[in-house]
Amino acid sequence: MKRPVRAAAAVLIATLVVALSGCSLHVPTDPEGTLDAVQGGTLRIGATPHAGFVDVAGQVGPDGAVSDDQVSGSEIDLVRGFARELGAEVEFVVSSEGELVRRLEEGSLDLAVGGITSKSPWSSKVGVTRPYTEIVLSDGKKHRLVMLAPMGENAFISELERHLDRVTGKTQAGEGR
Repeated sequence: MKRPVRAAAAVLIATLVVALSGCSLHVPTDPEGTLDAVQGGTLRIGATPHAGFVDVAGQVGPDGAVSDDQVSGSEIDLVRGFARELGAEVEFVVSSEGELVRRLEEGSLDLAVGGITSKSPWSSKVGVTRPYTEIVLSDGKKHRLVMLAPMGENAFISELERHLDRVTGKTQAGEGR
């Protein structure tokens, strides 16, 4: 009796493999197409000032827009490198974390940075990367840094995490090489 069940299971699996191989099923996916839009296009980055991670020089426009040379810091370097890998130009907007989250939700930003920790209160509203580094802040405690992206844009987030892993020397399990 075990043989017919195994045979039926094998046939079912083979049928599914053949059926799905004709589909252009990609996992993970981006329901809003963020990764496809950014590749060869523009990476729209929201940044909230946080010394050393995101530094802003000069005047910020009324809508938060700044020129590329007005922003610097370790996280700005990371996202510029990510944009280069994707063949994308960068546009920066500077604002509060809350405003950046709102813009991620509405789709006018692709990514938000600014010394955001893994204990972010925004994880129910937007996508959060795996922590990519650990730092000690002024409170003397260790914090793990993350970046924010639109909720559900998992292909984009996965590509960003692979970039962060490469640049920071982490493996997917978060261990150093």
